[in-house]
Order: sequence, then structure tokens, then C-alpha cells
Amino acid sequence: MQRKETVYTDTDLLILGTGAAGCGAAIAARERGVRTLMVDKGKLESSGCLGGGNDHFMAVLDTKDPHDTREDLVSFYLKPSSGFSRPMLEGWHEVMPAMVRVLEEQGVGLLRRPDGGYLRTSGLGQPGDWHINIANGQLVKRRLAKKIRAMGADVLDHVMITKLLVHNGRVIGAIGYNHLDGTCHVLRAKAVLLALGNSCNRATANSTHNPYNTWHSPFNTGSQFVLAYEAGASIINMDLKQQATLVPKGFGCAGMNGINSAGAHELNSKGERFMGKYHPKMENCPRQYQIWGTCQELMEGSGPPFTMDMRHVDKEAIRHLQYTLMPGDKATFLDYCEQRGIDFATRPMEVELSEIEFSGMLATDDAFRSTVPGLYNGCVFYTFSGSMCSGYLAGRSAASAVADVELADPAPLAEGIEAALAEQFSPLAVRKADAVPQAVFESAIRQVMSYYMGYLRNEAGMNIALERLAYLDALRHKVSAANAHELLLAHEARHLLQSCRLSTLATRERRESGRSLYRRSDYPELNPELDRVLTVRKTDGEPVLNWS
Repeated sequence: MQRKETVYTDTDLLILGTGAAGCGAAIAARERGVRTLMVDKGKLESSGCLGGGNDHFMAVLDTKDPHDTREDLVSFYLKPSSGFSRPMLEGWHEVMPAMVRVLEEQGVGLLRRPDGGYLRTSGLGQPGDWHINIANGQLVKRRLAKKIRAMGADVLDHVMITKLLVHNGRVIGAIGYNHLDGTCHVLRAKAVLLALGNSCNRATANSTHNPYNTWHSPFNTGSQFVLAYEAGASIINMDLKQQATLVPKGFGCAGMNGINSAGAHELNSKGERFMGKYHPKMENCPRQYQIWGTCQELMEGSGPPFTMDMRHVDKEAIRHLQYTLMPGDKATFLDYCEQRGIDFATRPMEVELSEIEFSGMLATDDAFRSTVPGLYNGCVFYTFSGSMCSGYLAGRSAASAVADVELADPAPLAEGIEAALAEQFSPLAVRKADAVPQAVFESAIRQVMSYYMGYLRNEAGMNIALERLAYLDALRHKVSAANAHELLLAHEARHLLQSCRLSTLATRERRESGRSLYRRSDYPELNPELDRVLTVRKTDGEPVLNWS
């Protein structure tokens, strides 16, 4: 690949990321007639975690069903350390029905009960049955994409964003390149909305050691956090928003919400159902407790193997789970079942701890604005529902603001823009004598994070991790690429490294256990005084941490 021409594009709202959050944002903006440009390194029809399918959409609908009210939603999620406010959560509740209508209008198969209500199940320790079952989950993204293109949103597929443009303290656009043909893009906007996914994968791996065999999209490598951090935005909860799940042995996609909510029993190697020792809701608890319970049983010698036993569950419900919901989360699930001889109704399915998904959130106000003017956060809440709804809320907020904003003159940034455009292709020009292959570089990051930032951690190990990550950072300009595909991976690896560094710094600062999925051997107890938000911000070129 060679660098080709530079294309300059102006828009009102620039949406970076075309997954569920980006789709929600684009729908909100186009409903208000705002000129909108969506950009992603993938293709709108298949990008983001939703591109692989989904089997549930969470909706609190104010029916007569138990715990189906706005207050139930707010009380479950509104915690001092969550980063959420009441107005944010009330906004999520407000737009849930509208997003349900959008999905149904596009032919997404939201299942209903005989009485006409939605077929919803419980999960994640939530107090009510909030998760609407989806029959054709693998088609959701394509159908949303069709709607968005019909609404007139402009779309740039296959463009990797490498830098946000900041002028006079305001985000005014972004730069990137098409990783298929080498075209450079300078994108100018009245407002920029980040919707690149609240996750950083490929930092650890499951037992397959395949970093692409992941629970969520393996192509999310922390760009949401790194681009904002480099632009001066504050990032929160890099210490807490670290997620994992159980996965079918050797198969990255989980479907564990459906399995747990169906009433499955998790058994250890002794055949014991053990989750009652760790949470009163047993397997249907908040996911971090199931992860830690499984990890604790492992350390005590009661596993592996671990299995999910569904033989006692209603046979029709189990058939629905295996043959409708699970393939909606990942289309190859039934191929996996056939090869492994898995039948939920007749034998337990072996499961294992997944890779760890490192995460965080841009510090966000009630209008879904970041701490840098001009930059909005579309990735706030959890799950398919949370992503689409928070994207919609952020898009609505940004759309209402752009009428009062003039496009900034990029001329003062011309020299920096040209340098950044050239830097995008630098891995192709690394001398062979100095080259570090991208695969080797990224594997080293994974080795550090798996060993020192696994389910059990301590400060001494995290100090070593930070030393190793700093060593790798000194080598990042030697990461080489031989073709367009490797060039894309090199940029992903750079974002992965920086995101892992921020997560490690923040975790070292949180001297307690029990508020996230990991345990610290040096601080094994929960500290009530640390039910607070930890912020990291780039100051004078270095990350600075502050409690709030």
C-alpha cells in the first residue's frame, strides 16, 4: 500500500464508530435533519460488537411486570462509582421504547408471549425481566444499516481514525486513512461523537490462545479511550470497568446471559452447584460474582472442568435457547455444538473463564458531552440496549448544539495535520534491521497483561507490568507492516498498548477488591471509602490520576 490523495470532508456531526452506539447517534441526528458523517474501519452493515449478532435487547417498559419501572432501572445502576447520573439513566429509560420501535420497524424479531407482551428474561443480577429475546439477532446490524443509509447519513467505511483534531481547546474533526486503498481523510465537523466501543479486547486470551476468538468484537482495541485521552479528555473507571464472562470451552462467544436466565446450574469438577457461596442470586447474579466464584473454585482445586447443567430446565425453553438465541449471538454456534456433541437437554456443557475485556468511559455530563468542548460520548451504558440508547441520547444532544457552531478553520493546524497523515504510513517504512513485527509486538502486550493483570493481581506485579509496557512503548515506532492489513493491525496495537497502560495505572491506584471482577492479593477486602470515581487525564504529556 502507498499513501494516496488526501480528501477533505466537512459535515455537521462526525460520528466515529458505526456499531450500535453510532447507529443510535445517526438515527437521532438524521431525525433532526443534521448533516451526519459516520466513519468506521469496518463496514456499517457488520461493524462493532453488534455486527456479530445479539440475542437480547434490554428494555424497562413500565408494564405491570415486577420491577419494570424507571426507578428500578435508576436504583440498580446509580452508584457513586458508576459514572452515571440520574438524568443520564432517566434518558436511557426514556428512549428504550423508541429504540424498540425502530428495531421492530426494521424487521428485527423481538419475541412476544402469548398475552402479547414481549418475551423478556432476567439477567446480570437485575431485579426484573428486562431482556427482550431476539429471534434473528444475526441480522440486526444489516437492518439498522439499511435504515441509516435510507435516512441520508453519509458513511465512510474502512477508514481507521488515528487522531482527533483539536484547535483552541475544541475538538473540530479527525484524521484517518482508508486501510484498503491508502486514501487519507481529513474530516472537519461542528461536533464529533465518539462511538468506537466501550471495550479493549485482545489484551488477554482464553484457553484457545487465539486473541480473535473473543466474547465481544476483537477489533475493539481501546480507540474510544486513547483518541479521547490524547485530545485531553478525562477518562474514568479504567480501574472498574473490566469485564469477563464464561464461554463454552474453546468458543469465544458467550450467550451466558441467556444460559443463566434459563435457570442453568454451574457445576464444579466435583459436580457441586457452588454459586450460592458467592451470591444469593446464584448463577443469575451480576457477572463479576460468577467470574470470581468460578475463579475461586479453580484456585481451591474444584475445577476445571466447569459445566453449565440445563437438563432440569423446561425442554422447550432449552430448545429455544440453543437453536434460536445462541445462534443469534454467533452464527457458528450450532456448528460448534455439532462438532462437540453438545445438546443442552441431555448433557452439561463445559465452560471456561473468558478473556478479560478492559474498559472505561469518557467522563460525561448529563448532555453526553466529554470534558473537551466539541466532543460527545456515545458509549455510556452497557449492552446492546445501552449502546444504542446512549448513542441516540448523545446524537440528540449534539444535533441540538451544532446550529450554533461554525466550522473551524483548519489552516492553523496544517503542519500538524500533514505530519499526522504521514505518520499513519510509517510502519510500512520501518527498516528491516529495526523492525518489530506487529504480531510479536501485540503478543508481548498480551503476555504482560495476562500474567500481571489477570483475575488475581497485586501492586508489585502491576509495577512490573508498567515497566514492561513502557519498554514496549519505546519500541512502538519500530512496529512494522508489510501490507495494508498489517498496517491496520499496527495502529490497533498502538491503541491497545496505551489503553492497557491506563487500565494498569488505574487498577494499581484502586487499593481494594470486590468492586470489579479481579481480586488484589495485597488488598483483598472491599474499602467503602473507595466507592468513588477515579479519573485519568493527560497533563504535560503524562497521565495524572485523581479521585472524585
